[in-house]
Amino acid sequence: MAVKLLYFSCRTVLYLLVFSHIACISSPYKRIARRLHKTINTSAVFSSHFTGFALYDPSKQHMVYARQADKYFTPASNTKLFTLYTSLQILGDSIPALQYTLKNDSLIFWGTGDPSFLHPDLKSTKAYQFLCKRADTTLYYVSTYQGRPFGPGWAWDDYNDYYQPEKSAFPVYGNIVRFAVDSVKQIVPYPSFFSRYLIQDSIRPYKADIIQRDLSENLFTYYPNASQLSFTKDIPYKYSPSLLLQLLSDTLHKNITLLNKPSVTGEVHTLYSLPADTLYKRMMQESDNFLAEQLLLLCASTKWDTLESEKTIEFARETLLQDLPHKPIWRDGSGLSRYNLFTPASIVKLLEKMYKQIPQQRLFSLFPAGGQSGTLKNWYATATGQPYVYAKTGSLSNVHCLSGYLLTKKGTVLIFSFMHNNMVRPSSDIRKEMTTILQTLHERY
Repeated sequence: MAVKLLYFSCRTVLYLLVFSHIACISSPYKRIARRLHKTINTSAVFSSHFTGFALYDPSKQHMVYARQADKYFTPASNTKLFTLYTSLQILGDSIPALQYTLKNDSLIFWGTGDPSFLHPDLKSTKAYQFLCKRADTTLYYVSTYQGRPFGPGWAWDDYNDYYQPEKSAFPVYGNIVRFAVDSVKQIVPYPSFFSRYLIQDSIRPYKADIIQRDLSENLFTYYPNASQLSFTKDIPYKYSPSLLLQLLSDTLHKNITLLNKPSVTGEVHTLYSLPADTLYKRMMQESDNFLAEQLLLLCASTKWDTLESEKTIEFARETLLQDLPHKPIWRDGSGLSRYNLFTPASIVKLLEKMYKQIPQQRLFSLFPAGGQSGTLKNWYATATGQPYVYAKTGSLSNVHCLSGYLLTKKGTVLIFSFMHNNMVRPSSDIRKEMTTILQTLHERY
């Protein structure tokens, strides 16, 4: 009998210890959750639109607070989180620049989707040097990319804006023309090839758009007085295989011939360009839509030897993202499409997957850092300038999102997703309100 009493006493003490430990853990969570609930629900800024928020502690695998975290929101550039994760799973350490085969005295090459060839902001010259040094006949093979230049749901009238270059199998110069004013007040394009397509319109008055491309062709018009300004403006050009050959021939100073045969025989070689993290960092920190779209094509060409963004997305949904709490409605790589729909809970889960799989130093280096880099350069830093938020922004008209990692003063890493849709206030108001909440979490958690 005494042995039984001793057994039950020990068991009772053990239960009490376990329950007291759980109570100690849950009590701070409850206080934080109550404070967040009160702050968000009484916010005059948040009350005028739809807000979703999820806050998760990965060390304790506990959802600290959730508000409409199971509801679908338009994510804007938070979509790039899904592109990043998929690319990390499929691509290696280096980006495949092109593929080629040798046949008799000819070099036959084709694109993989790599966006870095002569890109004005990416210092990658391996493919350029490779093609320049070849003495044999050079043929460009029109690869299997049959997709449209724009993604599903993109705004057609943004064709003139820097953030919407056309997708393609073998981009050159980032698929944009960079216009600037030189020392003698002349507007000059880079590459200079497009000088022949630049004209001044002396009839129409000066407009806010300093240079306007024609919708259907590569004809660039600038207006009176534009050359008196100091500016740099990137405008997407209208892509076509024939234009590609002209650009390559002009740049490489050699004749490039188009090969339209349906297949390529012989041993296939792959030439690599730059480290994959170089593309990831620019895509994430500058929110580069073009790189995001091309990364999906790169994933497809790497895994299936085809160039289909849809195939990459479907593979990711069915094999890499099956454990998300809500199935993502995912349509493009960049977030330009308003067809994309994700929930805050799913984004938090995706961020947790990356946090578990990638060393923290490398992972955080890919994201904009509060007060230091990219789209967060002017936000989310301590009084001493140290970042406490590493996160991806997402902005469209009436949409603002922020999802990523938050460092507390105690060194705890929290994962969060803030999603705002149908906003009518300026996004700066939303950011200020989020700053108050995130800074409080940083200081008190």
